[in-house]
Amino acid sequence: MASSSSTKKAAKLAQKGKGQKVRFQGGTIFPLAVAITLIVGLGLIVYARQTVPAADQSPPTINDHWHAAYGFYLCDGWVMLNGNLEERNSQGQFTNTDFIRSGIHSHDDGVIHWHPYTSRATGRNATLGVFLESYQVELDDESIKFPSAGSVGPNPEFVAEAPSEILTEYIEGETQCDGEDAEVTVVAWGSFTDTDGGNRYIANMNNIHVDNDGMVFGIYFTPDGTDQVMPPWAPDLPELGAIDSGQLRPEDLESLLETETQTSIDGGTVPPSDTLVDDDADAGDGAGDTEDDG
Repeated sequence: MASSSSTKKAAKLAQKGKGQKVRFQGGTIFPLAVAITLIVGLGLIVYARQTVPAADQSPPTINDHWHAAYGFYLCDGWVMLNGNLEERNSQGQFTNTDFIRSGIHSHDDGVIHWHPYTSRATGRNATLGVFLESYQVELDDESIKFPSAGSVGPNPEFVAEAPSEILTEYIEGETQCDGEDAEVTVVAWGSFTDTDGGNRYIANMNNIHVDNDGMVFGIYFTPDGTDQVMPPWAPDLPELGAIDSGQLRPEDLESLLETETQTSIDGGTVPPSDTLVDDDADAGDGAGDTEDDG
């Protein structure tokens, strides 16, 4: 049993320790290092916030109205997508939600009409996949899939260039062209006046960027070695683009979506003008992988 003197000594030591400051081993080095780390970390946060890239303002913007010729060459002939997507109901409202998301569409003419309604189709987001998404076409490295048999067909002005058969799915390793294996590729030309072979893509084809007005896109399912040329209606692009009546404007669509009212004219009513509003969308993944620049 501990003596009373030992107990008193312990109590005195405990009492002497009260109120004394605890010192870090090494003096002031450790707290100084912590303080420096905190200061540097705070500085990096401030710097990062001040250097965030500005919003993407590169073309095309919602004020641009571009046109690009396009076509699908499936084994032995050309087709295009059917439908202009701009159907309205009796109140003058757009009914196609795929169209409303971007405003990118065609007019049953083999031409992509690129006058964006939202940021989904502007700047770096302006890719071939945005147009195909409007028509629910699935394009990947190994297949082309159309939503239905009626969603694709020959160009009425070039019926002689139509394929011998039109399927809803073209899959590498499964679908053949006259007994031959075929592959999915895309060729993009910077202008309908180009005389070269364009840029040929074999992967990430949805991400091919729409760089400028007057481009041409050919989407192919063909055996290796098949010549890949522009759609036969590509030379008519200026004329086809000029027949684009009733162009929609962003400020008009904003009015349509927000008020859903009609304007009275001479005692009657007409639906508000076609329009569009800007919204945020994730940026695309960048241009597709190119095989060559033939």
